[in-house]
Amino acid sequence: QPVESGGGLVQAGGSLRLSCAASGGTFTNYAMGWFRQAPGKEREFVAAISWGGTTYYADSVKGRFTSSRDNTKNMVYLRMNSLKPEDTAVYYCAVHTYGGDYSSQYRYNYWGLGTQVTVSS
Repeated sequence: QPVESGGGLVQAGGSLRLSCAASGGTFTNYAMGWFRQAPGKEREFVAAISWGGTTYYADSVKGRFTSSRDNTKNMVYLRMNSLKPEDTAVYYCAVHTYGGDYSSQYRYNYWGLGTQVTVSS
């Protein structure tokens, strides 16, 4: 099960870097995804990164968020810049176990417990 960290409270316009630690067996050769869920809303896709480092982003975060990974450490990162109050949510990382559409949560298995990101205005 992946473990997220790095969330917190930040002012609008600020930055945070989330980290996701995964075990080798559920990390090697798999793409990893980031999703978020705000109170009262459905879980939504944020970003994904393939094993080789190709990245995919939701339109709402494109240009502000950057995903990266260190395959030697079984780590995935999400750098979030120019944060907005609407970015407030619990952020999850997950393993893209089933392949296919990176933006579909149903293509993922092994979800972390999430880390809270709160952006104040």
